[in-house]
Amino acid sequence: MSLMQHIRDFPVPYGSVAVWWLGQNGYIFKTPQGTLAGVDLYLTDSCATLVPGLDLRRRVPVLIPPEELEVDLFACTHNHQDHTDPETIRGLRNKDTMCFVGPHPSCETFAAQGVESGRIVPAWPACEIEFRDLRIRGTFALPTDDTDLNHMGFIFEFHGGPRIYITGDTDFTELLYSAARYAPDVMITCINGGFNNLSHWEAAQVASVIRPKVAIPCHYDMFADNAVDPGQFRASLRLKAPEVRYVQLEHGRAWIFPGG
Repeated sequence: MSLMQHIRDFPVPYGSVAVWWLGQNGYIFKTPQGTLAGVDLYLTDSCATLVPGLDLRRRVPVLIPPEELEVDLFACTHNHQDHTDPETIRGLRNKDTMCFVGPHPSCETFAAQGVESGRIVPAWPACEIEFRDLRIRGTFALPTDDTDLNHMGFIFEFHGGPRIYITGDTDFTELLYSAARYAPDVMITCINGGFNNLSHWEAAQVASVIRPKVAIPCHYDMFADNAVDPGQFRASLRLKAPEVRYVQLEHGRAWIFPGG
């Protein structure tokens, strides 16, 4: 059975959310009613030759090829290619049940890859989007360089139940603490520290203020030249936010909250 078929068939208890990590900042969330939302799904190796001299070949296998992906909502936090991947989106443009959500530069990429305007929904910090049994709120993220000044994060709320905060790529700023107003249960955070992203220590500092029940590291696994040991985040979290539970997901394996 393919991973996509497994996700489609997977039962999600009422009041919970199921999460699959596909590498880097890419996740699929499933609600109890069966709605599937993907965020920052990088499902090709298009970054391999993006920056001469850097090893950006993917180290995580493509667990779901773009042509097999079936989600109801496809969201992007910003327009860097490992988050808004034109090659992935190109393989989705003919799947007319999909809604595409992201800041305006990502929306431009959606359109350039053939997604019809009626299926593109712009997003920005503090926006609110209702989609079936999902509520999505935009959160602030500090851009990491001047190639894209429209970074953001998301709060996903599932059927009035759990809330997941995903930081997206962001440099450190106390404005990240503003996500605390949504009282997220889970925080998914970049920890790689390279290219101006949050370091493991900075991510733990953000968690200490937001105080989710669970903190999950990401954005450390995909590229040899943008990697870090996630155990450093576990240690930083123990020192900065000992009340926050550390969870390290496995690629392609379901994790359920609460209960996982």
